[in-house]
Amino acid sequence: MTKLPWIPTESRWLELLAVAAEESVRNRVMLALAYDTALRREELCSLRTDDLDPARRMLRIRAETTKNRLERMVPYSAPTGVLLSGYLTHRATISRARGPLFLSESRRNRAAPLSLWTWSKVVRRLALAAELPRFSTHTTRHLCLTDLARMGWELHAIATFAGHRSTDSTLAYIHLSGRDLAEKLSRGMEQIHGWRVRTLAQLADESGEVAP
Repeated sequence: MTKLPWIPTESRWLELLAVAAEESVRNRVMLALAYDTALRREELCSLRTDDLDPARRMLRIRAETTKNRLERMVPYSAPTGVLLSGYLTHRATISRARGPLFLSESRRNRAAPLSLWTWSKVVRRLALAAELPRFSTHTTRHLCLTDLARMGWELHAIATFAGHRSTDSTLAYIHLSGRDLAEKLSRGMEQIHGWRVRTLAQLADESGEVAP
């Protein structure tokens, strides 16, 4: 039995974002990047300051941090770039050293690299506050890739963006978006509509009447 990935509805996603709006700039930019660039948890938490290219709004995802050891470059949006710029200013108050991008701000581990478990706890807290218990650190990735499929991105382009070695993994998001079925239905309806119009015109010609 193979199930499609779970993603929230548009209204539930907005509810989660409303909760996230009250979070620190670090948590907000992490959530934005997780969705914007479809990053896995490990890829997000492993980002370093020298992986950023603010001028082109690009991130380098190093091979050693990925699931399949494939390095890739991914773009992020202008709104996320604004958030990221604000976080970098804030980060400088914690540490000016280059290295891990996201730092702990707790008293015990201040300026230490943010751990995977800490980020998981943050997302879990947000999910419960928004009454979305199924929301996890991987949900943003599922949602982003599904949205790309909805926008009509080609299969291989989505696979490259996601860092999938095989397009078999990417197909799930095409199916989840319903894009292929919607396109087929649209084409089918156009053909049916065209056939009906032609049939009506033909009947009108044969009867000598003008079709409405």
